[in-house]
Amino acid sequence: MTENQKWMQRDLSVVWHPCTQMKDHETYPLVPIKRGEGVWLYDFDDNKYLDGISSWWVNVFGHANPKINQAVKDQLDQLEHVIMAGFTHEPMIRLSEELVSITRDGLDYCFYADNGSSCIESALKMSMHYWRNVGEPTKNKFVTFTNSYHGETVGAMSVGDAPLYTQSYKSMLFDTFKVTAPDLYEKAEDETEEAYTLKRFAEMEALIHDHHHEIAAVIIEPLVQCAGGMRMHSPLYLTKLRALCDQYNVHIILDEIAVGFGRTGTMFAHEQADMVPDFLCLSKALTGGYLPMSVCMTSKKVYDAFYREYHPESVFLHSHSYTGNALACSAALATLSIFREDDVINNNQKLIQAFAKYTAPLKDHPNVAQVRQTGMITAIEVVKDKATRTPFSWESRIGLKMFDYAMKHGLLIRPLGGIVYFNTPYIVTEEQIKWMVNIATDAIDYALTQV
Repeated sequence: MTENQKWMQRDLSVVWHPCTQMKDHETYPLVPIKRGEGVWLYDFDDNKYLDGISSWWVNVFGHANPKINQAVKDQLDQLEHVIMAGFTHEPMIRLSEELVSITRDGLDYCFYADNGSSCIESALKMSMHYWRNVGEPTKNKFVTFTNSYHGETVGAMSVGDAPLYTQSYKSMLFDTFKVTAPDLYEKAEDETEEAYTLKRFAEMEALIHDHHHEIAAVIIEPLVQCAGGMRMHSPLYLTKLRALCDQYNVHIILDEIAVGFGRTGTMFAHEQADMVPDFLCLSKALTGGYLPMSVCMTSKKVYDAFYREYHPESVFLHSHSYTGNALACSAALATLSIFREDDVINNNQKLIQAFAKYTAPLKDHPNVAQVRQTGMITAIEVVKDKATRTPFSWESRIGLKMFDYAMKHGLLIRPLGGIVYFNTPYIVTEEQIKWMVNIATDAIDYALTQV
């Protein structure tokens, strides 16, 4: 029995993994990882795998990054954690100052939680509670896109619309307004991006006009709906939405948990729309993939609505045990310093061009409906029939077959159904991008013979 097999057996006897049908591991072996270095993960049998998805989009500067390692080690000797109610500490203050400085004017305060879903819950509650505090308690509903994903706690699922994650729990969820996502995959060939976007925006415009008196906020994933299949839309929608919400006094919550920190080609996705949200939700890459932490940023106007003499109905009673964890804050500070000192956003432009170059030939593949890209995120939509864009059914398990082939050849991808995507650490090289695309192409071709 190999070392991998020993660890796999021990795991399967005690661990229940997320987003996994555990019975699949009777056929597809679990992969025990012993260590990471740069873009590579190594198992207990010394096989290595290039982490093409940044371990669920969190690891932006590679595994065991020396600078982040050292920051966490140094902090460990000073303070690991302290309660945040009535206390504070240097790493959290410094991190908050830096986040305020690198975001646009109007994002003035940082409220910390310990994961993305909890950050979304914070923003939803904060928005609704704001309207209550300023004397408009009827504004307590939310607008979201179809095919959206914002996390898997009850509130986050309620403002999501990806059936895979919500269908089993519908009886627990609260009602929301849903507007058709401006997904460019649905654009007609002879239609301009602007015309298509404005056509989709008309639905949002009508809804806000009719229901603004009961709407607290619109919540969307800017530019890319990640878990919904890496579907992409134009920045124009966000620009128009800001003007509309200003007109009707409605908040905007931007979920940049997955797309923030350079994923879309700019530090934050909303920069491309020249707008500022009322609430900005960040997590994942915030700590470089080291420790769980999230932050909801908002304006002084919102903050001031809660700043008053104590009353339990006006104070924002929302907390997490590990809020503002000192180790996580130190990892985040080191991560932001790498962005700044290594000019990462500008340097990533070469990687963005490399992904476009090497995935371009897949546009002519007989089973690829679309190759799409926003910044460092590239997706390849594999379909059953290219002419009709008929997708593969979930029963085909085509994504699992592509994953299995790629892993056997040293590449970690995790397709979303028939959608293969790349969301790599920013330290990947052009040669590695070329190699990844070649392996992914072979994985697609192999999986097609198995369905």
